[in-house]
Amino acid sequence: MKKVILSIVIIIALGLTSCKNETKQETTETKTEVSKDMAMVDVSFGVRGNCGMCKKTIEKAANKVEGVANATWDVDKKKIDVSFDDTKTDAMAIHNAIAASGYDSEKVSGNEEAYNNLPGCCKYEHDVKMNQ
Repeated sequence: MKKVILSIVIIIALGLTSCKNETKQETTETKTEVSKDMAMVDVSFGVRGNCGMCKKTIEKAANKVEGVANATWDVDKKKIDVSFDDTKTDAMAIHNAIAASGYDSEKVSGNEEAYNNLPGCCKYEHDVKMNQ
């Protein structure tokens, strides 16, 4: 009888020890995920444009920048919201990429040649307000 009780106690002790190790591993993984999230930055700024085709081009230009996780341009507000990893890029790189596609941002004027190659519906008035 003593052997049975001793065996049960040993099995329970081993079970509790292995559960404790699993908990430590989960905690370490969570810390890694948190530190990755801390490098993400959200910015919003104005970008001139008119229509859905503009939206597609502007978002595509921003999303091509290495480190950009998500870019969404609002047609009505003329504003883009961008989430990016600031260890891989910065806001000016995103402004420059959008400008290279032919669109003015708050800080960089659009490339004139690219602007001239935009479809007619995408040619905006340069005095249109941004980020309303």
